Amino acid sequence: MADEKKMNEKAEAKEQEDATAKSSEQEDPKQDASEEKVDPQQAKIDELSKKLEESEDKYLRAQAEIANTQNRYQKEQERLLKYKGQDIAKAILPAVDNLNRALDIEVEDENSQQLKKGVEMVANDIESALSNNDVVKMDALNKKFDPNFHQAVKTVPVEKGQESDTIVEVYQEGYMLKDRVLRPAMVVVAQ
Repeated sequence: MADEKKMNEKAEAKEQEDATAKSSEQEDPKQDASEEKVDPQQAKIDELSKKLEESEDKYLRAQAEIANTQNRYQKEQERLLKYKGQDIAKAILPAVDNLNRALDIEVEDENSQQLKKGVEMVANDIESALSNNDVVKMDALNKKFDPNFHQAVKTVPVEKGQESDTIVEVYQEGYMLKDRVLRPAMVVVAQ
């Protein structure tokens, strides 16, 4: 009897589950029918919303790319303007070196002294023009050797009163344009 009672309880529980499932199935078709009526419109709205979001995203990305391109272009222009005289300055430096070599020659007669005075005036004018355009001569003598600014062409033993890695002689002057080395100084370093 206990077995029959358990079986009846199971059967009743099964019937209740089936009834609940049927009632929910009967409700679902009504919901599906109402959803079907709204569904095509909602689907179209969803599709258009998605397309709008994609278009807005593409637009914002394009705008950002344009802004980045303009920034790169502006920075490149600023860099070019900052160092605009670099090529001409490099081309003039050998002439400046030759004028300085001419000035190093000792002269005794009056004509040679006048010629040297004219060369000195030209050298001063060129040095002035270079410095007015931010091209300056590096001061290397008795400074600590720095491979970023100096090119060692010879080393000599350290003498009394000198420190190691100190520049003791300058063969060729070095020049800078603002913060950029145009030409490193060719130097002799004590080691």
